[in-house]
Amino acid sequence: MKFENCRDCREEVVWWAFGADICMTVFKGTLGLMSGSVALVADSLHSGADVVASGVTQLSVKISSKPADEKYPFGYGNIQYISSAIVGTLLLLGASGLMYGSVMKILSGNFVAPSIFAALGAGVTVIVNELMYRYQICVGNENNSPAIIANAWDNRSDALSSLAVLVGVLASLLGFPIADTIAAIGVSALVGRIGIELIGKAVHGLMDSSVDVELLQTAWQVSVDTPKVHSVYFLRGRHVGEDVHVDVGLRVSPSLTVREGDAVAEAVRARIQEEIPHARDIRLFVSPAPAAAVPARS
Repeated sequence: MKFENCRDCREEVVWWAFGADICMTVFKGTLGLMSGSVALVADSLHSGADVVASGVTQLSVKISSKPADEKYPFGYGNIQYISSAIVGTLLLLGASGLMYGSVMKILSGNFVAPSIFAALGAGVTVIVNELMYRYQICVGNENNSPAIIANAWDNRSDALSSLAVLVGVLASLLGFPIADTIAAIGVSALVGRIGIELIGKAVHGLMDSSVDVELLQTAWQVSVDTPKVHSVYFLRGRHVGEDVHVDVGLRVSPSLTVREGDAVAEAVRARIQEEIPHARDIRLFVSPAPAAAVPARS
């Protein structure tokens, strides 16, 4: 991790997001009703979904911190993928409702330009949500948390949707009242796309997909560079919530005793934990190299 307080931020960041989302929901909803901006009202509903999403994320982060037990021997980390899927589903459902309402408004032909307060509300929310995105994406990446990263992208989607609202409101004020409703449709499409992406990533994680090739290359290089390791014959890794699980098959000189082989394995484990962030479960399998093989480095 870059900073010593990254773990502390992990416990605090979702509460900040939760509070910010509540404030933005009330702020945008009130200004949207006062100014007559359908796009801003729609955006406030998006923030309302964010409040639920932040609550789900907070719960999942707390549960994922529980240690492994007999019921879940690999721990509770995958609940963060479930949380990510819930957030994505909420975004997708909310986007569908906003799209339907906006299209029906266009078909009705009833357009009224909002007041300048709608532009003020949209501008403020762009800044707040972008700041929350940057805060959460930093914490999420440093802690390798799919739930916090999903919540960060939820805030980024809110910032982008508010930017679309701002453009639509300004266009309405310049004499194109339909622009506010068109902006609401654009917001819906953007939010729906992000929801689909989050659901896809959650399914990818729940299916125990492999870690990045670069991470496996690091594990391989660290292993073969360890003294008395002859070669690596097996290597795989997977994500379990915030943690990375790695399985490594090592070949060592057949002249080593079992105790010496275990010592080599522990050395490899220590080096992998040092080089790969969030490597929590490293399983090592030690086998003797073929007798005709080149002797291992001493």
